[in-house]
Amino acid sequence: MAKNLLEQLREMTVVVADTGDIQAIEKFKPRDTTTNPSLITAAAQMPEYQEIVDETLKQAKVDAGSAASDQEVAALAFDRLAVSFGKKILEIVPKRVSTEVDARLSYDTEATIEKGRYLIAEYEKAGIPRERILIKIASTWEGIKAAEVLEKKGFTVT
Repeated sequence: MAKNLLEQLREMTVVVADTGDIQAIEKFKPRDTTTNPSLITAAAQMPEYQEIVDETLKQAKVDAGSAASDQEVAALAFDRLAVSFGKKILEIVPKRVSTEVDARLSYDTEATIEKGRYLIAEYEKAGIPRERILIKIASTWEGIKAAEVLEKKGFTVT
């Protein structure tokens, strides 16, 4: 039987999905998956993922505390949402998921380092080893310096 294009591609390279759509990942079974804020935002608006969004937002409100502003809760929820989707994706893919540091931090080395550490800590709290996480950082001078620091701490960065 003739192979489809995806099967042919798998013979020549590693298939990595660039999506937050868990159903698409289940269907195409890539080895690794990469996400970014726009992909997570798109997936979070899909009705089939409403439960993930609702649970993550509810927990962010609790964890941020009653004195937190809506903006603080939203920022916490967005980071947690990326990790929540990442955890679900890691139940499907055999290798890694990449999670992107907010691009607004691209020119702030210390903030990028802090966010990378935070994201890894969130995955580790969920029982996901850091070897399964790839932290995506902007390729600015500040991002490159942050990647250097994080890699020395045992994080995988791109």
